[in-house]
Amino acid sequence: MALFSLNNGNAKKIPPTKIGLERGIQKIFESNLDEILNITFLATEYSTSFGGRIDTLGIDNNGAPVIIEYKKGQNNSVINQGLSYLRWLLDHKADFEILVQKAKVDTDIDWASPRVICVAESYNKFDLDTADLLPMKIELLKYRIYENSVLLVEPETQQKVRISTPKVFDKKETNSLKERRQYTIDDHLETASKNVKDIFATMKEEIVALDETIIEEPKAKYIAYKLATNFVDVVILKDSLKLFLNVPSGKLDDPHGIARDLTKPKRIGHWGNGDYEAKVSSIEDIEKIMELIKQSYIYNK
Repeated sequence: MALFSLNNGNAKKIPPTKIGLERGIQKIFESNLDEILNITFLATEYSTSFGGRIDTLGIDNNGAPVIIEYKKGQNNSVINQGLSYLRWLLDHKADFEILVQKAKVDTDIDWASPRVICVAESYNKFDLDTADLLPMKIELLKYRIYENSVLLVEPETQQKVRISTPKVFDKKETNSLKERRQYTIDDHLETASKNVKDIFATMKEEIVALDETIIEEPKAKYIAYKLATNFVDVVILKDSLKLFLNVPSGKLDDPHGIARDLTKPKRIGHWGNGDYEAKVSSIEDIEKIMELIKQSYIYNK
């Protein structure tokens, strides 16, 4: 993606720069993991019992373990590495739980939804085909550094529908694959009233219309709408929708006063990402809430 600076209406292309070895981008990600990906950093170059080292270990806001691998060359098998480390991690859960305790992260670990994230400047056709055919979702992120210390992070692959059932490696006595729980929109709508279903359908249509690359991802507690990171999480209740906007406190322009800042006072343990919560209980609320959702979309783009 080309970036341009604007000066008095004139556009000037900002050229990308090199930052040296991939270890440089790893340090940038690890120092800013929460800001970039809404993930809490736990460990770097974590040693496994078979001799390999996991580049970065973290845990996301839903309690899901996260493995991040950085591509260190065109032929580096980063996807296979990530899957191998995931298999090891799921067989050594106690080690990960100790890391979480040391980091004083107060959350239940969601072992049913582990994540593998690969970070690279680019991916070749073999990378993309591998990620597409795997029975579980692998997140491929591209990065680029521009002049004036501008970092661009964007998803490489966007698949709104996956045909195969997600699975994760679970090495037990049978050493076989264990099916992971796959949540659906219908699961979330099961107890909702007709009014709430109509509100959700209308709002969903407007959200996905913002950008063709937006991913809709049903989680255990909410439905996420995301690019590289979630920009709005939707919790479906019986008589209303509860939205979490992934915008830091003080950064949301809310002229109608419909969003609540969860940091004042600090609220611990809410399901979604971000510092703002809003409620939608009628079709008439959608126009106002979309103003806020668009801000979060732009902030996280």
